[in-house]
Amino acid sequence: MHAPAHPRLVSHAAAKDNWACLMARAQDGDRQAYRALLIAITPYIRALTRRALRDAADVDEVVQDVLLTLHQIRHTYDPSRPFAPWLATIARRRIVDRVRWNANHTAQKMASVAALLTETPTERHSPQDERNGLREAIDALPERQRHAIELLKLRGLTLQEVSQQTGMSIGSLKAATHRAFKALRRLLSE
Repeated sequence: MHAPAHPRLVSHAAAKDNWACLMARAQDGDRQAYRALLIAITPYIRALTRRALRDAADVDEVVQDVLLTLHQIRHTYDPSRPFAPWLATIARRRIVDRVRWNANHTAQKMASVAALLTETPTERHSPQDERNGLREAIDALPERQRHAIELLKLRGLTLQEVSQQTGMSIGSLKAATHRAFKALRRLLSE
């Protein structure tokens, strides 16, 4: 004899079965069923997204993207197949898209900061207030990070030269520079 399933698991499975029914009705033009479906699946999509993304704005953006994608491709759902895996596949793809977008956006910001840090003041074509903002951000860094950026990027010294001058190991300099870029990216995006 089998032990009865946990009530929460039964209700969750029943809810997912109901999603398939709601979707089939929505495909037949039932607007109330479609609205009920969207309301019912949103917490599920949000939970899937939160597992992959930490930033609340990213989570909200992905949830909206998934709902929009669902709306655009709802006609492709096959009612004879389970709905939750179909929806989860859409969500995973939108999550991957957001992760890629974040990576590209971060890379572009880092390239911009690196370009600003490696140009001499006479080569810069950015407005004065942008330079001042960058200078303020650099000044706000912890001392080790600030020295690493100033000596390596602004003055153009080599890792070996900075290591000899400051007594910091090359590994420490690399770590300080990496942390400085990360902090600058955060400070400049605020």
